[in-house]
Amino acid sequence: MHRALNRHRNILDFALSSLMRRKAKNISLFLVYTLIIFVIASLIFFVQALKREAALLLTEAPDMVVQRMIAGRHDLIPTRYAEKIGAIRGVSAVVPRLWGYYYDPVFQANYTLLVPDTEPPPPGSIMIGSGVARNLRIKTDDLVTFRSYSGMPLLLTVTAILPQHSELVAADLVLMAAEDFQAMFRMPKDVATDLAITVANPRELVTVANKIVEQFPDTRPILKSELLRTYDSLFDWRGGMMVVMLAVAVLSFVIFAWDKASGLSAEERKEIGILKSIGWETGDVLLLKFWEGAVISLTAFLAGVLLAYLHVFFSSAALFSHALKGWAILYPQFKLVPAVDGYQLSVLFVLAVLPYTAATIIPAWLAATIAPDAAMRS
Repeated sequence: MHRALNRHRNILDFALSSLMRRKAKNISLFLVYTLIIFVIASLIFFVQALKREAALLLTEAPDMVVQRMIAGRHDLIPTRYAEKIGAIRGVSAVVPRLWGYYYDPVFQANYTLLVPDTEPPPPGSIMIGSGVARNLRIKTDDLVTFRSYSGMPLLLTVTAILPQHSELVAADLVLMAAEDFQAMFRMPKDVATDLAITVANPRELVTVANKIVEQFPDTRPILKSELLRTYDSLFDWRGGMMVVMLAVAVLSFVIFAWDKASGLSAEERKEIGILKSIGWETGDVLLLKFWEGAVISLTAFLAGVLLAYLHVFFSSAALFSHALKGWAILYPQFKLVPAVDGYQLSVLFVLAVLPYTAATIIPAWLAATIAPDAAMRS
């Protein structure tokens, strides 16, 4: 056992000195290798972290949301639907919700307007997210003017700015009273944007949804589990688009790495011939090339993953976050909580490290199986 370890240690020392003799070639390969691993690992970390944040946020979402559909489009739902839906067995609560979007043409930003279920602001006042406050450059007790759908200005007083820790969900949020919301959009009092349904037994969600559709064929129930799947698909799609765009760079690297790894230079073939002539076995030569390939690929993998971790979780993926977050103007400022998918990282390790290491062994085996003098002359 001790002898085998000494053999590996001596060959590893020789592999490191061999790599240092060709440092320009190996450093360039290491840098390109690390860059590719860094980009792909950043995508994996970022998409997984966003999925985790979305899942945590949706834990507070209602069990089911019921929308009214007109000609395939989302329409306002009459509040009288709530009374009949609340009478369905298994439904424990039905809450009509008022929310919508307001486009600010001056700052070219969309705000989310919402009437909270509990403790709404008094009429004439609003509470805003920190993203809205930054965009409008306002603070508590300032006045804000929104243009209502009747064309008249709606003057509102800012009574509070929502806490910084809630920015992920509240950056573009404006909380207001139901009276102001209805005046803003000229909305009748007997309608709501949608209905939030709470069901006592989660296993009855599908049954309750079917009963709602039977009673109100113009409605569309949306389960919380469907929202989770939609977010997962959305982030997978965005991450997939980035991977496709990077495919050309990855393919170029694969060709570059394969060329560097699979082709031995005259100097390397001469070195193998000298090693064979002084008594090295073919197995020793293969072990030497294995360690050379493993040192480059493994260090590049570890460096790329470490840089990606720092990039995503300490700088909020500054390089490509806009491509994955979406089109909103008011991006929330938040720090992602580390969420590493071990399976995807293992797949990246297998695809990035093993092929390169194997590619270094095959040409070395071909050179090591011929006579030493022939290897030195080739």
